[in-house]
Amino acid sequence: MAIYTTEIQDIHFFFRLESFKEVYGILWVFAPIFILVLGITISVLAIVWLEREISAGIQQRIGPEYAGPFGVLQALADGTKLLFKENLIPSRGDIRLFSIGPSISVISIIISYSVIPFSYNFILSDLNIGVFLWIAISSIAPIGLLMSGYGSNNKYSFLGGLRAAAQSISYEIPLTLCVLSISLLSNSLSTVDIIDAQSKYGFWGWNLWRQPMGFIIFLISSLAECERLPFDLPEAEEELVAGYQTEYSGIKFGLFYVASYLNLFISSLFVTVLYLGGSNISIPYIFVYEFFEINKTYGIFVTTIGIFITLAKTYLFLFVSITTRWTLPRLRIDQLLNFGWKFLLPISLGNLLLTTSFQLFSL
Repeated sequence: MAIYTTEIQDIHFFFRLESFKEVYGILWVFAPIFILVLGITISVLAIVWLEREISAGIQQRIGPEYAGPFGVLQALADGTKLLFKENLIPSRGDIRLFSIGPSISVISIIISYSVIPFSYNFILSDLNIGVFLWIAISSIAPIGLLMSGYGSNNKYSFLGGLRAAAQSISYEIPLTLCVLSISLLSNSLSTVDIIDAQSKYGFWGWNLWRQPMGFIIFLISSLAECERLPFDLPEAEEELVAGYQTEYSGIKFGLFYVASYLNLFISSLFVTVLYLGGSNISIPYIFVYEFFEINKTYGIFVTTIGIFITLAKTYLFLFVSITTRWTLPRLRIDQLLNFGWKFLLPISLGNLLLTTSFQLFSL
């Protein structure tokens, strides 16, 4: 009887152990996603604080300074305030479209972060079509804005949604042509392979030097995709009150606010990956390895250094985009569309043809 009881206890222990392993496996699958979402959230809060501080410095005024040390918690305080505000819905609007629109804008942008290599082998999903996945997913965000404008039953909101769709279509084509030029140089559409192709030749192997015209076009097109000044026509206050978000309040308005900064951050990361070598930087990287006698077995140290380098390059571009917002005036809608279709599109197409010719001659 004692042996039988012991066997039963062993069987129960075995099943509990297997259950713990299953739970651990499930948690291990969701851990990278949780870490990525947490890092993105902290980065968005940091970008909002940086924009307020930089804009205050440019305009020679005092920025946020009361919520937390140096005002670093101001964005968190604003988000908490929006969370508890009343959520108003237009009485004659389409409630489903009105409610789904902000969520589509945010979710479509968050999915794009899965193909970003923040460091060496530190990527959520290394796909063979990583850069085109970003372009395809980013095309869904204007649909959410159009749904929001139409569902609001407001002519200003609807015009803002139409402008967002027209602007996205106009500037997504030059941006895609620039990405295609980079993929031809790297012989791959994977973001990891693009970084590896640039790291072979060190600092001078960055695509910034090999594709200077493409870099400028990508920079301008990414700002237009993010609807940043001077390309914020879908929400121009003096023309459309607030555009597609006129009727929104509370947390739904906050989702649009978060989506704009998420889009700006992902665009900055792709500038870093496609043109600035990603987590690769030649001279300091070699110096750190030789000084500390570190090899590839120290994975945590390599990953930390790579994340730091990637974020440093990303925030450099963010500084440029924030400074541009508070420096240049807003364009008219006809100027914006003419600039995209009649200027950027032919130049980006010529850059692609030139890149293709060089690749064919080099074979």
